[in-house]
Amino acid sequence: MTDRIILVCTLLLAGVYFWATAQIPSLELGDPLGPKAFPRLLGAGLLISAAMLLAEILRDRKKPKTGASSAWTWERHEWVVVAISAWTALYILVFEPLGYMLSTAIYLLVLTAYFNRGRWLMNVLTSVLFAAISYFAFTKLLGVNLAPGILPF
Repeated sequence: MTDRIILVCTLLLAGVYFWATAQIPSLELGDPLGPKAFPRLLGAGLLISAAMLLAEILRDRKKPKTGASSAWTWERHEWVVVAISAWTALYILVFEPLGYMLSTAIYLLVLTAYFNRGRWLMNVLTSVLFAAISYFAFTKLLGVNLAPGILPF
């Protein structure tokens, strides 16, 4: 049942995302792809993910059920999904006040600490270097403004 809920949510998100992408004004001059190309690519990725999930649902429907109880119980991986979703929501909330570099480094550090337990040096280096390199790539190379937050640069 959970996979069907995720499928419906993914399709709704893709629909809203494509609608929002259509609201982006097209420019007559400049890049021939325009500002809608990358958002449309992400929307296509959402639809591909939904199609893959639908294929998995249909494949699992053919398998015989083995001792499944009618009570809905949460398994460990479902709690992990909920925790990551809540952590991502918190990341979105603190993104502006803390800024891109700080909020992204903390967000990634917590995720890597969970999924790559016991390797603190690698986790810290990965989190901090990813945040720093991506920040400077976007701000200096691509000219994209990211939230500076409380850091002085």
